[in-house]
Amino acid sequence: MLLSGVAIVTAISGLFLQEIWIRCLRRLRIGQVAKWYGPQGHTAKTGTPTMGGVVFLALPLLALLLSPNEDIAAKELFSIWGLPWLAAAVGLFDDLLKYMRRSGEGLSSLHKLLWQAAVVLPWAIFVSLNMNIFLWHGLRLQPLLACLLLSFLTVGFLNAVNVTDGLDGLAAGSAAISFAVLLFCFRVPRVMLPAVVGLCAAGSFLWHNAYPAKVFMGDVGAHFLGGLLMSATIQSGPIFLIVPLGWLFGVEALSVIVQIISLRLWGRRIFRMSPLHHHFELLGWRETHIVARFWIFHALGMALLFMLAHALFGPFPEVQGVTP
Repeated sequence: MLLSGVAIVTAISGLFLQEIWIRCLRRLRIGQVAKWYGPQGHTAKTGTPTMGGVVFLALPLLALLLSPNEDIAAKELFSIWGLPWLAAAVGLFDDLLKYMRRSGEGLSSLHKLLWQAAVVLPWAIFVSLNMNIFLWHGLRLQPLLACLLLSFLTVGFLNAVNVTDGLDGLAAGSAAISFAVLLFCFRVPRVMLPAVVGLCAAGSFLWHNAYPAKVFMGDVGAHFLGGLLMSATIQSGPIFLIVPLGWLFGVEALSVIVQIISLRLWGRRIFRMSPLHHHFELLGWRETHIVARFWIFHALGMALLFMLAHALFGPFPEVQGVTP
């Protein structure tokens, strides 16, 4: 089947599987529990089905079965799909803890960080030993340095996508924009299928997650999308590409870091609440306005960063892929 056919089947399957899964979640009474320290307006979202990201796990299997490329090596499969599935397992564990405790809190920050590191490190070691990893033009990283940098960036990026998932449609729409850029602007052959899966997963979920959301993706979904975007980016070119492709997610994570540092050093808040989207909520912006404007900010930020990087460093070099 042609890639366009794979995309159509994957997108339609995502739409219908999500609808079926939402009904199952309602029967099981698996719903969102608002955090006590979040914006007061979010208490109205309590009970909305969550863990919608579980559906994401099935879409790569469907896409791989329908893929026109039947000779995908095991090494390439793990280098692309190992990270999103392993990361999603951590997110699912966290979601299940919240469900069992009937609480908005699952793993502690430290425990989540340790579990993330535990699943990211084997993938980073594998990729560093089996791929040529570049920082930028001619700057090929030695395996040890590549592994350390990949691990650090990947754990940070998983959390960045996770904290962005705080408003209806925000994380899913932003991820869809990033995957669309990967798919239509880079067109690296081995990245076409994961980009299609990411775009179809995020896009079909957004159909149900747009305001007012019928379902939330949960940590399992945020970790899957973050892991897939990171692994696809590494297959597309140098590590630096994650900066523009993950622009909004990075800004959201940075707002949390800045807020924590400011509170601990000076006892003052930079933002009314972090991550950044909550700051604008407390300023009185409507949720739909924040989401739409953040999507625009994400798309424009990516475009400007790519233009700047191209002007400073020249064309994007391509990695040489998984070694046989």
